[in-house]
Amino acid sequence: MSMKTWMTGLALCASTAAMAQTMPLTNKEGSQYQFTILKSQDAFAVQNQGQTGTCWSFSGLSFFESELLRTGKGKDLNLSEMFVVRKMYPLKAANYVRMHGKANFGEGGGFPDDLLCLKQFGLVPQDAYDGKREKSYNHAEMLGLLEGMVKSLGDAKTVNPAWQKAFNGVLDAYIGDAPEQFQYKGKSYTPQSFAKELGLNADDYVIISSFNHHPFYSQFVLEVPDNWNWEKVYNVPLNEFTQIAEQAVLNGYTLAWAADVSERGFSFKDGLAIVPEKEWGDYSDAERQSLFTKPAKEKAITQENRQLAFDNFETQDDHGMHITGLAKDQEGKNYFIVKNSWGATNGCGGYFYASVPYFAYKSTCYMVNKKAIPAALAKKMGI
Repeated sequence: MSMKTWMTGLALCASTAAMAQTMPLTNKEGSQYQFTILKSQDAFAVQNQGQTGTCWSFSGLSFFESELLRTGKGKDLNLSEMFVVRKMYPLKAANYVRMHGKANFGEGGGFPDDLLCLKQFGLVPQDAYDGKREKSYNHAEMLGLLEGMVKSLGDAKTVNPAWQKAFNGVLDAYIGDAPEQFQYKGKSYTPQSFAKELGLNADDYVIISSFNHHPFYSQFVLEVPDNWNWEKVYNVPLNEFTQIAEQAVLNGYTLAWAADVSERGFSFKDGLAIVPEKEWGDYSDAERQSLFTKPAKEKAITQENRQLAFDNFETQDDHGMHITGLAKDQEGKNYFIVKNSWGATNGCGGYFYASVPYFAYKSTCYMVNKKAIPAALAKKMGI
């Protein structure tokens, strides 16, 4: 998942106070939408990924933070997104080189990366490693150097293993070497011992999707470019895909959410993501404007039209976000409350409302605690 590069340069939100987001009961000033909050979970302040494609780390770690808050831990903790980024780059590069350049390499990643880091390397607080953040994160120059290195290696007939030292040297120069030991609240930790003390266990989480080109109630490798390590997800029918998500939130859990945000019905500025019933070109200019100010009928989402959108590349693995709550509008339709990582600059303080049809249509997958899955469904999934 990579960020949309036009959402850059937004102000950083330094506060890390834990809170259940006090959402405005409309999506923006002047809107006729009237929301009732059904459930809202604790989360830390909205962060800003800046000019980087690291939404997968920001959303995944925001999810972990809410997991800690749910269990009564980490009340003033801000986990380091860049620690995960720093640990994944060498693995992505090694995979690319071993595949002779026939694999994906870049800033993007997915929730399996967050779980891999937690399991293999641990986690650290932001105070221990900030990735040399100045006013905002910008990895463009670093990425250009790294891509040039691995591309030449992928095309080479022979490779000197010393390339890994050079690769890590670039990372160290731009974002620093990740700490092997650090102090936090008067105690000494390694990243592994810190994660263990927090009580986070990568085996507690699963990633779920819904596509009919693979059998339901099985696992498959999700075919998106940023799934560079070919990790598997659980596959369930669409009605159960949305059911698990809604019930999880209502029962006190949150979701790390991967989705396409390129649709005309997605507007972070307007605090709303919807699926208009008609094609965008079939609306007048006035009707298009009213879509973000007045509830309108949305497209009926089926397993088939969801699948078609994935197969024809209309749905891609664009962006990672964090679902922290559920609301309904005045017509009784449900919307997920979504925490973004583009700064707290829109009318919802960096959050937005995403309709359940949008979620059903444009999601690629989500990560959730196994305990949030209804027992009967978990059994069918083999969990």
